[in-house]
Amino acid sequence: MPLRVRYHECDPQAVVFNAHYLAYADMACAEVFRELFGSYQAVLDRGFDMVVAESNVRYLAPCRYDDELLVSAYVERVGTTSLVLRFEVQNGELPATEVVNRYVWIDQATKRPAAPPEDIRAAFR
Repeated sequence: MPLRVRYHECDPQAVVFNAHYLAYADMACAEVFRELFGSYQAVLDRGFDMVVAESNVRYLAPCRYDDELLVSAYVERVGTTSLVLRFEVQNGELPATEVVNRYVWIDQATKRPAAPPEDIRAAFR
């Protein structure tokens, strides 16, 4: 997912504020759902949702205003009720940031962990 750093995403040190990398990962996650299912809504319509249970962010190089970034998403693990996605943020040729998110699938009605249908899990495999 390509994106350009916007002015308001930068902190007083003139680099992207750390929390924005989680937003970049979230945006890339939405693109994964669009690619696999047509939209995130298509999964919600089946009664399932996904919540972030854990995030780990490694900052490797700074990104600044107007830099052109590329966010790539990779499936690390597909569990019964969990999913681990890794997001790599590239700034040109330089690896800038790595985000690893562990998600838990939940039943929309109960808000409790629940295994999604096999075809949803298979799409991530």
